[in-house]
Amino acid sequence: MDFDIVIVGAGLVGASFAMALRGSGLRLALVEAQAPAADADNWDSRVYAISPGSVAFLQSLGVWKRLDAGRITAVHEMRIHGDAAGAQLRFSAYEAGAAELASIVESRLVQSLLWQGLEHQHELELFCPERCVALKFGEGAADLTLAGGRTLHTKLVVAADGVHSWARQAAGIEAEEKPYGQMGVVANFACARPHHNTAFQWFRDDGVLAYLPLPGQRMSIVWSTSDAHAAELLALSDDAFCARVADAGRDALGELSLLSGAMRFPLALVRAARLVAPRIALIGDAGHVLHPLAGQGVNLGFGDARELARVLQQREVFRDPGEIRLLRRYERARAEDILALAWVTDGLQRLFAAPGGAAATLRNAGLNLTNALPVLKNLLIRRALG
Repeated sequence: MDFDIVIVGAGLVGASFAMALRGSGLRLALVEAQAPAADADNWDSRVYAISPGSVAFLQSLGVWKRLDAGRITAVHEMRIHGDAAGAQLRFSAYEAGAAELASIVESRLVQSLLWQGLEHQHELELFCPERCVALKFGEGAADLTLAGGRTLHTKLVVAADGVHSWARQAAGIEAEEKPYGQMGVVANFACARPHHNTAFQWFRDDGVLAYLPLPGQRMSIVWSTSDAHAAELLALSDDAFCARVADAGRDALGELSLLSGAMRFPLALVRAARLVAPRIALIGDAGHVLHPLAGQGVNLGFGDARELARVLQQREVFRDPGEIRLLRRYERARAEDILALAWVTDGLQRLFAAPGGAAATLRNAGLNLTNALPVLKNLLIRRALG
């Protein structure tokens, strides 16, 4: 079976990339092991802070307007607190001249709408449930063998299959992985007090705790903490867990009640040695994974999808979408954003993980100094807006 591009993985990034190539005239295939779960009434524990730049990308795909507005929350303000009294940094959309800093939305809702779009996309063939078992590169093409026995002949493989990317490994592209020895604990809560569209973040001795506003008097947390502390949190009763989260958040939203069971996922810094090689390109977590303290991981992935689709749509003299000179345009365009965010998130994680003394003085003074410099704050906001 012959295709121009075979995409491995249909998560948020892989699916959005496929949709971004609508009308390109390219013959597409998408291989995914499992279709997304059907929508449910309960709140998804995994939520994302979608930047305005990523919102614009999803709008261009026709996805954003189809989301239930009652399940989206705009973030108008963010308050970041250090581990010393009075150390804080405040970001305001109003002061930056932006409509919002981010939009909080459940992962499952976006994934469901992307999948619906794929099912109705012309020039795209879905192979699901299916998985790849062999990848062979030849002169001018690559062959992907599926578990079901079929072989897909393609000019370009796009790896969008996550942090443990099978496609990346099959292509022999090395990735540097730095485990943090931490878990991200996520859960949703009803709150006694309104959040006023404010996100909170506390840098604590036991990790980094973020409150993300949800519609109504609800909020979601991401608590990046040690493996041992994460296990302790998940072993608590619901009432004890709620009390622990409320206390860690300095009672900012009052008494909490659990809306969805807590989940955890391992945290690491992962960077592929390169984003492209002959006949293959990496996007999303297949190419890079960051610490979640900046909330930019999914936005970085959407940026990959948008840029690679743009390069392929405007390939001009390159008729072959797998031409390495063409793919390097994508790699060069993404290098700065990926490097900058990896450096910032890893540096902050190390700075706030360092015990007391000089490190504590530096990090808390840094928060207060940044808060006192409006020009610097606005530069940081503009970068985050995408």
